Amino acid sequence: MKYLNTLVAATLLTVSLSSFGAAPAARVNITDIDNAVYAAMAQFNVPGIAIAVVENDQVVLSKGYGVRDLASGKKVDKNTLFGIASNSKAFTAAALAMLIDEGKLSWDDKVTKHLPEFRLYDEYATAHMTIRDLLSHRSGLGLGAGDLMIWPDTDKPVQDIIKGLQYIPPSSSFRSEYAYNNLMFVVAGEVVARLSGMSWREFIEQRIFKTLKMDGSRAGFSRIAKHNTNWAIGNIPDNGQLTPFFVNYLEDFRGAGAIASNVDDMSKWLLAQLASGKLLAGEQLYDSKHQIQMWHPHIMRLTEPASFNAYRQQFRGYGLGWAIEDYFGYKKVGHGGGILGMVSQVAMIPEKKLGVVVLSNQQAYPALTAIIHEVFEDALGQTDKDWVTLLATEYKNEKAQLYPNAGITLPKEIRKAFPAQYYTGTLKSDWYGDVIIEELVGELRIDFTHTKMLKGKLEHVSGNRFVVRWDERLLEADAYIDFVFDKTQQVKSATMEFVNPDISDFSFDFHDLSLTAK
Repeated sequence: MKYLNTLVAATLLTVSLSSFGAAPAARVNITDIDNAVYAAMAQFNVPGIAIAVVENDQVVLSKGYGVRDLASGKKVDKNTLFGIASNSKAFTAAALAMLIDEGKLSWDDKVTKHLPEFRLYDEYATAHMTIRDLLSHRSGLGLGAGDLMIWPDTDKPVQDIIKGLQYIPPSSSFRSEYAYNNLMFVVAGEVVARLSGMSWREFIEQRIFKTLKMDGSRAGFSRIAKHNTNWAIGNIPDNGQLTPFFVNYLEDFRGAGAIASNVDDMSKWLLAQLASGKLLAGEQLYDSKHQIQMWHPHIMRLTEPASFNAYRQQFRGYGLGWAIEDYFGYKKVGHGGGILGMVSQVAMIPEKKLGVVVLSNQQAYPALTAIIHEVFEDALGQTDKDWVTLLATEYKNEKAQLYPNAGITLPKEIRKAFPAQYYTGTLKSDWYGDVIIEELVGELRIDFTHTKMLKGKLEHVSGNRFVVRWDERLLEADAYIDFVFDKTQQVKSATMEFVNPDISDFSFDFHDLSLTAK
């Protein structure tokens, strides 16, 4: 999801995570946090937020604000479930660490050792891809490549997803560039299943949630108990109003993003992380050496000037299911997660034994970032800033610049199209499957056959170019489709691209499809 790409990352710290010594006295200011949350809800128009803060092995705050459902007005509390989306990735990494402790694999095992059918487009990458590579976004595949196999809510089983990987061309050479990719974590989840003898969902729930006493959390929306109605519905801003929009918390994402959790449970996860896998009762979830691996940058990312100016960020990167960055001279570890209408963020300062999780039912990701800045500001003794107002102003300015330019681009001279029936037929993507173009009630329609939500109409732009207007307008994923004809005036192929990539979710990777006529 596009919000996932706001992830932060990296230091080269390789010393033991338990060697920091005694942490200073608590400096988190609960009153300031309350004020920041209420301000963020008001300025970013967020109906509900839940937050937990842990410091020095203690939960110092676990609380809900606002409403979880606009229709019913029911309140958010510390047990309200949200989809944590890509914050699930760290759980998949932890599951693999546990299996390493059992002697079933190593970080540097080749993926094909455990999944013989695993194939990528590039033969070298196929032969050399390791478990470590799966978890660090350095496969060579592009940003969100192949996500249409899992988003939005497809009918594809994991076997078909893995089979489809071999048909997606890379965007860079193996291990050369960072590019956020969900499908590698789907594969990682299948490795967990093969080696444990239970599904990824069962492993996460039985081996991690049960051990940490994360009693309300589930590895998939469908697994939430029927009697438990304390879960949030996402909301999407639309023409100045919030529109409730339910999705099943990315259940198809599996090891990449399917978990439903609450801040009470996530506080326990944070405590275990900050103790290098050690539980308060003394039990070890995984060997502490794995925390060093997971929090060590395996691929670096460029630091943006805005981040340097805001909090002196010198560098950032990505570890194993975790993003790492420099933050005012401290190592900051965290991740973001996003669903249409719902975002989450986890952030920790290990040296201060300080961690925060924020869950919300609106997709204004900077609202969560502002709250976390406010939490860290007091704890790190930073100069007081109104982070909420600063980020809200930036966010509103950015949206004001992007959305007026969201319309289609028309050429100076509009060329006529062929009669509608010339475009009808079935197109096929080797990795996605069939896309049907048909004429119904006087209009051209498009049907992504594996995805219920991707149905829409084609509006002519010029020549053989059309724009796809999806029936579900809240997807914000309008795309151009360009048809190519052969000498006999039959459709030979088609390509697709975003109308406005700046506002569209990168998981709608239409540009990767390479559609050919069947």
